Amino acid sequence: MPTSQFSVADRTAVVTGGSSGIGRTIAERFVADGANVVICSREQARVDSVADDLPDDTAGAIHPVECDVRDREAVDALVDAAVEAFGGVDVLVNNAGTNFASEFDDISPNGWETILDINLTGTVNCLQAVGAEMRAGGGGAVVNLSSFVTHFPSPRQSHYGAAKAAVSHLTGTVAYEWADDDIRVNAVAPGVVLTPGVEHVLDRDVSDVPDRGTVDRQVGYPEEIADLVQFLVSPAASYVTGEVVDIRGVPQSLNLDDRFP
Repeated sequence: MPTSQFSVADRTAVVTGGSSGIGRTIAERFVADGANVVICSREQARVDSVADDLPDDTAGAIHPVECDVRDREAVDALVDAAVEAFGGVDVLVNNAGTNFASEFDDISPNGWETILDINLTGTVNCLQAVGAEMRAGGGGAVVNLSSFVTHFPSPRQSHYGAAKAAVSHLTGTVAYEWADDDIRVNAVAPGVVLTPGVEHVLDRDVSDVPDRGTVDRQVGYPEEIADLVQFLVSPAASYVTGEVVDIRGVPQSLNLDDRFP
């Protein structure tokens, strides 16, 4: 059975929030498969280290760029850098995001604005900037990172859930509007994933996670998110657009406190 339909070789991808966690894993996966990837972070040194750590025999290349996705001019410069380095943009992964846990009554106006700006406005900025380049280049594929918290009330996550719910809705609308331009737009809604930031947000230890062969678990690995994202941007998903795909393990309790007693 051929597997070439799952490849992203020879394509150019922009992965935001690519300095660690899910974003870094996605970027490294794409590069290993032969894609050229532009990654960004708000600190140049953090994305430089990702490029520096690539093995010498990696099939693709990483081009690191400093970019705050809240700044539309910076995002435009990010896209320009991708075009200059690799000739265009075929894939966008809107992964840049942030979160902190807080009761709704305790969220400051600045805290609320920060979560909405990075998670939602940053996604909008990248969609508009990269979308224009994709249309000029004849099409492409986009994956937005949403979250499982959009499906149900999650304690201390009202701000983050609201932002990610908007991303999910935006995904479907943009997919509909961009279909004539041969641009597919989907979203991935991960559950709890073992990344450097998750323990800080949950304020508990989640490091003792069963391996990938274990079905009965509610914590995933970044590599599992990268697998799904690669499928969605590959030719294998040519009939998939406007979808928000959940990836969160066994759907037992939907309360974060119950997941990690």
